[in-house]
Amino acid sequence: MAMRFPSQFLDELRSRADIVQIVSHYVPLKQNGRRYWGLCPFHNEKTPSFSVDGEKQMYYCFGCKAGGTVIQFVMEMERLEFYEAVRYLADMVHMQLPQMEEDVHYEERRREKETLLEINREAAAFYHSQLWLKEGEEYLRYFYARGLSDKTIRRFGLGACPPKWDGLTQYLLDKGYSLDNCQKAGVTVYKNGKSYDMFRSRAMFPIIDQHSQVIAFGGRIMTDGQPKYLNTGDTPVFNKRMGVYAANLLKKARGIKRVILVEGYMDVISLSQAGIEGVAATLGTALTPEQARLLKRFAPEIWVSYDGDNAGQHAIMRALEIFEAESIPCKVLFFPDGRDPDEYVREFGLEGVEKLKPLDATTYRLMREKSKYDLSQPSERVKFAVESARILSKVKEPVELEEHLRWLETQTSFPRDVLMEQIKASGVELNAKPAIAPRKSAASYTGENAKSDGQKAEEDLLLLLSGNFDFGQAVDVEDFTDETLKGYAIKLSQGKSATEILEEEDDEQSRVRLSAILSGETPADREQAIKMAADCLTVIRRQKLSDELAELKARMQKLDGDERMEALRQAQTLVLRIQSLKQGRKE
Repeated sequence: MAMRFPSQFLDELRSRADIVQIVSHYVPLKQNGRRYWGLCPFHNEKTPSFSVDGEKQMYYCFGCKAGGTVIQFVMEMERLEFYEAVRYLADMVHMQLPQMEEDVHYEERRREKETLLEINREAAAFYHSQLWLKEGEEYLRYFYARGLSDKTIRRFGLGACPPKWDGLTQYLLDKGYSLDNCQKAGVTVYKNGKSYDMFRSRAMFPIIDQHSQVIAFGGRIMTDGQPKYLNTGDTPVFNKRMGVYAANLLKKARGIKRVILVEGYMDVISLSQAGIEGVAATLGTALTPEQARLLKRFAPEIWVSYDGDNAGQHAIMRALEIFEAESIPCKVLFFPDGRDPDEYVREFGLEGVEKLKPLDATTYRLMREKSKYDLSQPSERVKFAVESARILSKVKEPVELEEHLRWLETQTSFPRDVLMEQIKASGVELNAKPAIAPRKSAASYTGENAKSDGQKAEEDLLLLLSGNFDFGQAVDVEDFTDETLKGYAIKLSQGKSATEILEEEDDEQSRVRLSAILSGETPADREQAIKMAADCLTVIRRQKLSDELAELKARMQKLDGDERMEALRQAQTLVLRIQSLKQGRKE
């Protein structure tokens, strides 16, 4: 049967592994009130916005919105899975791991994943062995032609899948693996009653995760066929949105100050062979928020370094938006003359790469915008100035803005005060239509500038419920209209702690929102908490009535005669009930 940690053990572990002491091993903290404050370890900042609440045993950053429990903090800092983080903390506080509890479906899932990982491991070994046989000569020559040494080929586990239809498939079947599992792993295709190798006639790149497990493959075609690169589809052990190429090497490269994010496997391999640590690539897809958050675990800053063609430069712009939405510092490492990183490092080597200086995101955007215009023409200078002002309207630091303004003055010949007026005008428009939605926190969850009174009251009520106050029958979970918050309230009413609920939340956006809510201040005594809860309930019920009234007014436009008169009477009743609630709150 499947196993999981007993909730009593986790409760005791959280209480014994004091979060203030644990976090202090990584971040210098100073007490201010009942909280401790320090510089956030998850994003660059100069003023402390990272808080640790010893009473709630939670952390929360008011800057990047990272938050969670002591277990989640260790997961982030040590790059561990949940089980590993629990074991790490248990060792630290001298607690023995308990007998695990049953989870009827877990064992089935675990066995399937282990089997698929075994198949991938066997497939990687098979592909690598083929490279050194006569059948693999063409593929080995390809890697040599790309400047790779035997040492690098072995380090990355590169290989070959010869053109034989079912060489790997038959090898795996002979090993005792089922055809069904070979298909689930993505290395075999079954069609029209026949099975064949997915990656035949391709040079092979195993994709290895941060736990050193082969989870998928990328294959480059050696003939004129298409697609040029083929990647494993999503499987029970692989999701291309969630991982990056060379994550295993990122984990080993401790203490790196930045990750260089490139487009292709060969870019990663060539830069690594040249001696550059901390290089990764996306997996045949545009950068995703999930990949951005994964990269943040390995280094405090990301340098985006895609190919020099138009498609690559467009992808850089999109990547910058994603990193900024996730509050991850990012720069652009631009390789000149349209070269991709692989081409550049093979020509100029480590010294040539080290001479390149990354551009901050704003400078890159301005330079890219400048390339679109002929600045010798007055009309073109105007267009460039307007678009540049849109870019600069996002810059928050006055010193940084001043530096860019000086440069823009020299490029356009417009005086500084005119450019500043254009920036102010552009800022209003940009704020109205952001290029990408910011990472949501409790303060901006609805996507609006200000949440409704009812939603804010529901969040405050959930915070009060997390404080272990006895409200008796005064609060009913059915008072919640937000289904997500209602789900949390139900769990609290069932006796689960706020920290336990946080650790159970798999959805990143929901966890960010819940962390923000639970980071609020709770009253010091029950009497004050009851009064606050009553205020929250009044606002929630008033919001429900207001929503009902708005819906009724919308329907009234289509009614006439007796139906309209009845709707008017209902509307008057709702108005009186709303006014009564308002008056009651004032009193």
